[in-house]
Amino acid sequence: TGEADNRLVVSNKINSAIMQALNDGSFAAAMATFVRDESRWPDYIRDRVIEECLMFEDEDEEDLDVEGSGVDDDFDVDDIRREEGKPDVRDRDIFMDGGNDGVFFDCSSSNMENAPFCGSLGPLLQDAAIQRAMQRHPRVIVVGDVHGCIDELQALLRQCDYQPGDLVLFLGDLVCKGPDSISVVQMAREIGAIGVRGNHDFEVVRWHQAIKSGVDPPVVGTEHFHIASCLSKADMKWLYSLPWYISSHDLKALFVHAGFVAGIRLAKQNPRLMMNMRSILPDGTVTSKYFNNWPWARLWDGPRTVFFGHDADRGLQQYGSAMGLDTGCVYGGRLTACILPERRLVSVSAKREYFKYRRKKY
Repeated sequence: TGEADNRLVVSNKINSAIMQALNDGSFAAAMATFVRDESRWPDYIRDRVIEECLMFEDEDEEDLDVEGSGVDDDFDVDDIRREEGKPDVRDRDIFMDGGNDGVFFDCSSSNMENAPFCGSLGPLLQDAAIQRAMQRHPRVIVVGDVHGCIDELQALLRQCDYQPGDLVLFLGDLVCKGPDSISVVQMAREIGAIGVRGNHDFEVVRWHQAIKSGVDPPVVGTEHFHIASCLSKADMKWLYSLPWYISSHDLKALFVHAGFVAGIRLAKQNPRLMMNMRSILPDGTVTSKYFNNWPWARLWDGPRTVFFGHDADRGLQQYGSAMGLDTGCVYGGRLTACILPERRLVSVSAKREYFKYRRKKY
């Protein structure tokens, strides 16, 4: 019996060490290094394994693309402004068909029969949900990054005294890193919540599209792939429906995952930046990196107030026309909500640290 207990203790320690290595990215980095030095493998096998190991390491690595979205960390605002008059997408890229990354249903007259509610709601569905909730009970509960922390989300809604008629609005990144992403998405859909698309939600959508297209599964399974494989059809459809941002005239508010670039019309904002940006440097460079003295929100002067998440480094942010609600729940911090229209802040503590925090500061 003693020997069996010892084996169990050792096994638990090994499992714990493996999970820690998987969570903090060291396992993927070590495997990529090993494969790079393996000369006996065919080049195409070696390159594929290295790509899959490094592509899905934690998005905070300095030398990786912005949050796994396949673009550079830094963007020049002047370049974006110069290209405003030139379309960089196909006409149908905004729609959820054809294997692209669109987020809206096609409610045109030619596709009316295939659209939700036969097109009777169309792109006004989000605004209608807000209006209906305000008529029944004038409260919108805006929730920061949940990252799969289902227990904390339930505790937060209890603390907010959530009642039927309240509208819950998520600021993106409902999934990944935390203990139960599947339950978070299911709960969001079942309570009639709406939200905006975060960078991790986007990766799950991309993997789901890849799975439907017959792409081979990754050699090393990723959390995004796992979630895309396990979500129900209804929950996946809900995740697909998340737009880049939501605008509310009555609340005089905008809702986005990461942020906006001041001085650019909403229709011209870059979706990749709306999911990934954290700082705007004095020379106008927009970056996903955390620069302590240069938060993008300091430049936003309204007239509508922006509610955003994504930036756990800075925690709760309150500016004249912007409020950041990512307070690092998955890292052992807090899960925070802002109740509108009174703008009352409510938060609950995380039960524990689910994901090791390792942000680089500049």
